[in-house]
Amino acid sequence: MKTIATIFFIFFIGMTAQAQNNTTDVKVETVEMTIVTETAYELNLETKTEVARLYKHKNARVTKALSFTTQRNKAKMA
Repeated sequence: MKTIATIFFIFFIGMTAQAQNNTTDVKVETVEMTIVTETAYELNLETKTEVARLYKHKNARVTKALSFTTQRNKAKMA
């Protein structure tokens, strides 16, 4: 009995799935775009002067940061 009910249930689900009408057409609007064939290059001839530091040693930046002095490091006159 259980087998007959299962086969009937599967048959019923299959028939209802085939009976549905899914014929909805989706229309897409197309957009026309132009192709650019000419490109214009703009040159910026302004010269900017920048200062660059050149260190001889690899760890010059580290040693410079570690060798800072404060006002309290200075000796006081008695």
